[in-house]
Amino acid sequence: MASTMGSIKTAINELVFNNKEHETPVPAQPQWSDTKTMKCLIWNGKLQVDYVDHPQPIITAPTDAIIKVSATTICGSDLHLYKGTFAGMQKGDILGHEFMGYIEEVGSEVTKFKVGDRVICAFGIACGYCNFCQKEEYTSCDKTNPSKTMDNMYGDRLSAIHGYSHLLGGVPGGDAEYVRVSFADVNLFQIPDDIPDEKALYLTDVIPTALHGAKLGEVGQGRTVAIWGLGPIGLMCARWCQILGASKVIGIDMVPERLAVARDVLKIETINFKDEDVFKAIRERLELPSGVDIAIECAGFDYVQSWAHKIEMKLGLETDSSEIFQEIFRCVSKGGNVSIIGVYTGYANHFPVGAMMEKNITVRGGQCPAQKYWKYCLEKLRTGELTTDWLVTDRGSLADGPKLFEKMNNKEDGCIKVFMRPEHTIAASLAK
Repeated sequence: MASTMGSIKTAINELVFNNKEHETPVPAQPQWSDTKTMKCLIWNGKLQVDYVDHPQPIITAPTDAIIKVSATTICGSDLHLYKGTFAGMQKGDILGHEFMGYIEEVGSEVTKFKVGDRVICAFGIACGYCNFCQKEEYTSCDKTNPSKTMDNMYGDRLSAIHGYSHLLGGVPGGDAEYVRVSFADVNLFQIPDDIPDEKALYLTDVIPTALHGAKLGEVGQGRTVAIWGLGPIGLMCARWCQILGASKVIGIDMVPERLAVARDVLKIETINFKDEDVFKAIRERLELPSGVDIAIECAGFDYVQSWAHKIEMKLGLETDSSEIFQEIFRCVSKGGNVSIIGVYTGYANHFPVGAMMEKNITVRGGQCPAQKYWKYCLEKLRTGELTTDWLVTDRGSLADGPKLFEKMNNKEDGCIKVFMRPEHTIAASLAK
């Protein structure tokens, strides 16, 4: 059966690598300097991230900006790339989609920013003028992803993402000393001086994506919420649910340090799925006889427990496990909402469509249009209602990136989220 069907993952890779047709108003790949180099983190295969010298990007289109990176990080979704479970990576790809810094140079058509501005960058690259961008659905942008693989797989194309596979454009990322940002006027956001880098950096993805998950689930006053996966996104999502007025928030995970943050810092209910049956814990211990109003999925496609799904993924019979949805659909109330913000890409077997239909469950998901939420998120940071002090567990330089990838992937010493600075930023700080 496996040989007949072939490997879905291999098929996706072939589509990504062999497809040369594209429609995009600017090149996805920047031009590179002939004289200037930089340090960056590149993907060189499964569990292999290297810190290397690389040419610096230069202005390639008039809407570009070049950012001198001051801070960057590793996203939980980057671990799919690190483990080699997400299709479309090529050796030498520059990683990173959460970064910030100072504008080094702007193209002739950039109107909102100037050299020296301190900015964050959206992880999803929007053109700003297509129909979807006009509706603030920036990650549905039609114009920035040069691969037609999305058309072949989904019937539509989504936006490119910095540093995240050729399935999503193959655009070099921001785990580097310099990065080129296309359509700078829509993809950058100026940060005021009163917001330090260790807060501002997480406006690129973690903070708005977590809010997006809560919004997709329609979290509001008096509603009960369960969150599957207490990585950075899941933990931040729990905080947003509190801000939005949820009466009870439950976090589900198995990593002791993450459960401790959820319980002791955020003060939410927790369930260790290794120790308890989640369905029974929600309905009996937490006294929710009808289940939760809202379930938010923050784990992703390759955190698999059952042997059936492990075997099917190993044989290429599916790319994504539906296992977590079997649990979620049992635990959510009739007429409840399910929000999906964990990473899923291809095909899943045994999806519980019957429970979804018969229980009248509404399911929504998608990549966060971060630009849409920036002003609101910044306001919450400035008032102190939202903080990141509890989020960052590990700090280092960009050169520490390879070992920090390994540490985060292995969840060593309670690693939840990292904060990295390029060496030029560290040197400038020490010189002051």
